[in-house]
Amino acid sequence: MAHPSLTLAKVDRRYVQGQSTLDILRGADLSLWPGQSVALVAPSGAGKSTLLHVAGLLEKPDGGEVFVGDDRTAFMADSARTALRRTRIGFVYQAHHLLAEFSALENVMLPQLIRGLARSKAVARSTELLAYLGLAERLTHRPAELSGGEQQRVAIARAVANAPGILLADEPTGNLDPKTAEHVFSTLTGLVKATGLAALIATHNMDLANRMDRRVTLRDGIIVEMP
Repeated sequence: MAHPSLTLAKVDRRYVQGQSTLDILRGADLSLWPGQSVALVAPSGAGKSTLLHVAGLLEKPDGGEVFVGDDRTAFMADSARTALRRTRIGFVYQAHHLLAEFSALENVMLPQLIRGLARSKAVARSTELLAYLGLAERLTHRPAELSGGEQQRVAIARAVANAPGILLADEPTGNLDPKTAEHVFSTLTGLVKATGLAALIATHNMDLANRMDRRVTLRDGIIVEMP
């Protein structure tokens, strides 16, 4: 039987502001399974971004444990967390954050080259990924020459360039018009199914959330399954 790709076990996260302490996560539990898309739906200020940062090893929990596969990460050294994040977790944000001076192909190649992959292999994988996402004719175009939906699909390709097992997305269609958002969403969920990714996708769009495998929300720092 498959094991979860990502597990949050009794995770706490708090911030100190002056004399007060703000509890964001209070014993949060969540498991993400291979090939599964999970919508994270919660109002602004509920802690969605904090949850994604802790799940993505960008922030350490104040209590509990975050497992990437079977690996415990809460007390890992920063260098080990960075190495794990670079190879096993992909991120997509509301803003695409593509490098303006590089082509679509080069933007997707960069994380692979940083990891140490040979340039010829990075070119081949990036070309294949972009073609799968419907961008075979846009490889040499820079971000300014791409539409918003095309830019976000390049960002998705970059996020999965190193074949991570986990994809975390923070409002990936939030800046797009409804038709373009639908196209990007379909591309993203199709990629999850095709590659066996475990995806946690924060969104305010309930129409899109209702088409994912599961929906969860945050209530008083606890992760709650939605119908």
